[in-house]
Amino acid sequence: MRFRQAIVAAMTDEMTADESVIFFGEDVAAAEGPFKTSEGLLDTFGPIRVRDTPISEMAFTGAAVGAAMMGMRPVIEIMFMEFLGVALDALVTEGAKMHYLSNGEYSVPMVVRASCGSGLGFGSQHSQTLENWVAATPGLKVVQPSDAQSAYSLLRASIQDNNPVMFLEPRILYAERGEVDTSLKMEIGKARILQEGSEATVVSLGNMVNVAREAIKESGLSVELIDLATLVPWDRQTVLSSVKKTGRLIVVEESPWSGGWGSEIVSYVASHAFSALKSAPFRITAPDVPVPYSGTLEARYVPTAINVALALKEAVKENKVPQPWWITEGVSK
Repeated sequence: MRFRQAIVAAMTDEMTADESVIFFGEDVAAAEGPFKTSEGLLDTFGPIRVRDTPISEMAFTGAAVGAAMMGMRPVIEIMFMEFLGVALDALVTEGAKMHYLSNGEYSVPMVVRASCGSGLGFGSQHSQTLENWVAATPGLKVVQPSDAQSAYSLLRASIQDNNPVMFLEPRILYAERGEVDTSLKMEIGKARILQEGSEATVVSLGNMVNVAREAIKESGLSVELIDLATLVPWDRQTVLSSVKKTGRLIVVEESPWSGGWGSEIVSYVASHAFSALKSAPFRITAPDVPVPYSGTLEARYVPTAINVALALKEAVKENKVPQPWWITEGVSK
């Protein structure tokens, strides 16, 4: 399946299995989604369960919170992650806190799907990942798949969860194909070890998992690759066990340098596995600049497989923390 088709399949299977699952958002019904991630859902489930909404993320996110409190399992789609900004109050102040504020009387089993990330020429206002908007919100889970299988299995797990879940979809992956076993279940909060290694541990998320995989192959090193998959709650035990084995940690993320989610991973590992480290853990990120619109510049905005491979070699062979790629490339030129 393509990544986007895996999302449709997960939605279809969950809506078939549970009549309380409903879906709404901008252009998700008649137009079948701006990225065709709801293709066929209106025809299959009808206009009561699959609804187009006005262009008001504030309104339909709030409606989802209320519907979830009343026993439904709403899934909503935010066309671009940036559009969630006008609806953060409903999600992080109301939805994420309601179970706590009601002393457990209410749950909010809703899923907010949002496309994110660069690579398709949408410019600085439509190409951010913005995990840091939601990752520091108690009561809210944050998930980001990296391939068609995790898109399918994690979306089903998210819809079944009794808590609000932010489900971030790297839109550059929508057209990518991969094998999907619809019987395979994945657990929120459980990372995947995609390949084992002995010289370093690389932790990544979303599209950067694929960049990291290519970089490891390019480097020729024995590197353990972990797809974090869930950012909140993240799988501390899997990461710690791997780092204690390899002695090195490199986080590869699409987020900007400042405030990126990898800082939490590095901080935790440095505090809990310091004696096992052979060198300082570090992050490979995007620079602190807006995502460029120019295709040439946008392609250089995120870490490339070459950037990551060079950093891995320096970390393993010299036990050094390399300078960020935009600094070394700037100096060399």
